[in-house]
Amino acid sequence: MSVKNILFIMIDQLRWDALSCYGNPVVETPNIDRLARRGVRFTNAFTQGTSCGNSRASIYTGRHVRSHGATWNDWPFPLDEWTLADYLQPLGPKVLLLGKTHMKPDSDGMQRLGIAPDSPAGRLLANAGFTAGEHDDGVHPEGPAGRYTPEITQYDRYLREQGFDGRNPWLEWANAAEGEDGSLRSGFYMENAHRPARIAKEFSETAYMTNRAIETIDAQGENPWCLHLSYIKPHWPFMAPAPYHDLYRGCEMPPPVRSAAELEDPHPLYREYMKLGVSRTLSSLEKRNHVLPTYYGLIRELDDNLGRLFDHLERSGQADNTLIALTADHGDYFGDHWLAEKDLFHNPSVKIPLIIADPSQAADATRGSICDDLTGAIDLLPTFIEALGGSVPDHRLEGQSLRAWLHGDAGAPQRSVIFSEGDYGRLPVAQQLGVDPLMARITMAFDGRYKLVHCLGLPDMLYDLHNDPDELVDLGRDPGYAPIRQQLRDQMLDWSAGLRNRTAVSRERQQALNGLSRRQGVLIGVWSGAEVPEELQPPREVGVR
Repeated sequence: MSVKNILFIMIDQLRWDALSCYGNPVVETPNIDRLARRGVRFTNAFTQGTSCGNSRASIYTGRHVRSHGATWNDWPFPLDEWTLADYLQPLGPKVLLLGKTHMKPDSDGMQRLGIAPDSPAGRLLANAGFTAGEHDDGVHPEGPAGRYTPEITQYDRYLREQGFDGRNPWLEWANAAEGEDGSLRSGFYMENAHRPARIAKEFSETAYMTNRAIETIDAQGENPWCLHLSYIKPHWPFMAPAPYHDLYRGCEMPPPVRSAAELEDPHPLYREYMKLGVSRTLSSLEKRNHVLPTYYGLIRELDDNLGRLFDHLERSGQADNTLIALTADHGDYFGDHWLAEKDLFHNPSVKIPLIIADPSQAADATRGSICDDLTGAIDLLPTFIEALGGSVPDHRLEGQSLRAWLHGDAGAPQRSVIFSEGDYGRLPVAQQLGVDPLMARITMAFDGRYKLVHCLGLPDMLYDLHNDPDELVDLGRDPGYAPIRQQLRDQMLDWSAGLRNRTAVSRERQQALNGLSRRQGVLIGVWSGAEVPEELQPPREVGVR
């Protein structure tokens, strides 16, 4: 059948190699594997930003970070940026959000234009353009300066309805455990990762959001829909409900990818990231292997809930007309390269899982296949547009549709280089390096073999993934690789110059304007009327020849 609906699943901080269909030796993900058998699994997919915010902004706009300007978490993009809903809703479906966007509206711009935050336009901007089924960015702790997110979430209200009362049910129940003495133990303290959350699995964030997805889909009836289902887990806090908290405890964990040589004279930026507290914590093998089973357990919990959702689509007959895309905003180092979290551009951080199952008959030949070509998260939006029968507005979008790969078409466009960007201006590493936060920019260019990391004001990093697939040897200061670095810098310059910054004029509008001024009598540099063709001569009524 043709595509009527789209289910767009985003999983926060999911490593590309943390799924069994991508070869993980520990965690089992039978339902995501089932999705991969129904579609195409992309093995060289990369995020365009290595923080939650800039990555998601690129996915929602189909544009690179330096085009939309939302360079880090909570940095808004301009009010005139189009997002996924702006492109898809005119094609038929109601575009809905459940979960995280990590996007904030441009409050200064709204004030300048007189847009009230509680107006329909203001609410739409606050939800990155989505019709909000439920916007919940999923992290709600409290500290000396108050709550991280001041609003009470629907999930908090749900927990209270289930009897989990308290000042902050998210913090005190869903992301807390009980110690042997009955005291509350915070999920933010990774020493507690082995403990089960205080709530049963049916009340967890993942289960709750899956229930909301089923309810939301059912509420659409026969009407077409596009649901962005954006899960917070397995993002920290690393606390899982039973039995997922210890499902993989006692299993042999894959060793961290790192070498002692990486600690010797590292790149200045890399060195400062290694010094961060979270990097030091998860560089301890004992501490890493204490937390990693919980991370895997959260992924298995997610997979079990996706199984419920996929089964519901099949029972309701909607699996036959729903395109399903599953990806992550970025990965997680988890001790690889002596690092934690994300932000830099080794594969554990910048490479992402990407699976797309197209229900249309044209995709039958590619089911269960893999694609090794370079792909980006910004390719999702143009893929969705084409799947719904629309035309990709290439004066705005910088990704390329993956539909040719889904349908096995010959001559699918090949990408020679993939780019990703970062901004470390809000992190202490900028201060330690004496870098102006406005200049704290890093950009990756990867051509399938060589990966260049351009660090503004600092030396480059370079990795040869053919000879060094684990990215253990930085060739950024090796004079023998200067030509390679220069070649990738040149490609980066060409890419930057070719970004779609003229967003207000479509290709069709440009073509319509070509030659219009001459047809309106603007004849620049003409010596005499004899040089002007008849079709450009002024009207005889004007009397000027």
